[in-house]
This record gives sequence, structure tokens and C-alpha cells, in this order.
Amino acid sequence: MRFILTGPESTGKSALTNMLAMHYSKNFIPEYARDYIQNLKRPYNYNDVLQIARKQVEWLNEYSKKSSGFIFVDTYLIITKVWFLKVFGKYPEWIDEEIRKTRNDIYLLCKPDIPWVPDGVRENGGIKRDELFYIYLNELNNTGLNYTFVEGTWDTRLKNAIQIVDQFINEKRLG
Repeated sequence: MRFILTGPESTGKSALTNMLAMHYSKNFIPEYARDYIQNLKRPYNYNDVLQIARKQVEWLNEYSKKSSGFIFVDTYLIITKVWFLKVFGKYPEWIDEEIRKTRNDIYLLCKPDIPWVPDGVRENGGIKRDELFYIYLNELNNTGLNYTFVEGTWDTRLKNAIQIVDQFINEKRLG
């Protein structure tokens, strides 16, 4: 089983991915884009985002082979597709096929209801987070992906995410 954390910037995806992996003693795939962009000595370009997308697919395939039971993923191609569209107005069409064929089990869509924390990489604070949230929501709906919302304060957010994972695991066992 794969649990993908998705949503706008500064909504707790990385922290939740890490906390969930620790809570369940499972593997997780960290966000590749952040490290990649932070290590560039120039502004990122289309080919950089393409490299990020390819690495996301590669890591998901590698980690999935090594993990037992389930894995948590800090961001995946839905975010990358939207990033391509918002910044460059186009995206590689193979991303749609990859999203469809991968069929991750459930996406945890983090709502932008916690404070924005700016850093050197984040670009979309304020109202842009709300706009992106609805774009991700539309992508999930249009692609027919299974998702649920994660929201609330940090404590509530983590409890909410654990409850979602537990419920999903129990349904899979019974189903």
C-alpha cells in the first residue's frame, strides 16, 4: 500500500510523512524536489522539474520493492504536473500515464489551514496556497484517485492522518 501526501506548500506534508513513517515503523520517500532545488546554483528550469518527476517515479519503484506492507510518500506527480503547468504552461504527457498506471492507494490531501512558513524554496504563500489546493483537488477528482483530507492544528493533523491510515489498512485487511 502507498500513502501519498499531497497539497500546497507549507501544509505539513514532509513533517507528516516523517511522523507517520516513525509511528508505523515503515519506510518513507522524502521530497526530492526540495533538496534538488536548494542545491541548484541558478534558477530552476523545465528540465530541472523534468528530472524531479523522473526521480519521483524512480524512487517510488525502488522503495516499493524494498518496503514491506506499506510506504509513505512525501509528494508525487500530481504536484509536479501542476508545478509544470503553473510555471511553464505545459508538462510532459507521460506524467498523466504514469499517474494513471501507478494507482497509488490513497492520497492524503493536506489543507492549507496551518500557518505559512516561508523559506528559500517556497514560492506560493498566501492566497496561492488556497488556489493550489483546489487545483490539486480537481486533479485528484479528474484522475479518479482515492483521496481524503488532512486538516487542523498540528496535533489534530497527525491524529487525523493516523486515523485515516488505520482505517484504510483495516478496510484492506477486511476487504
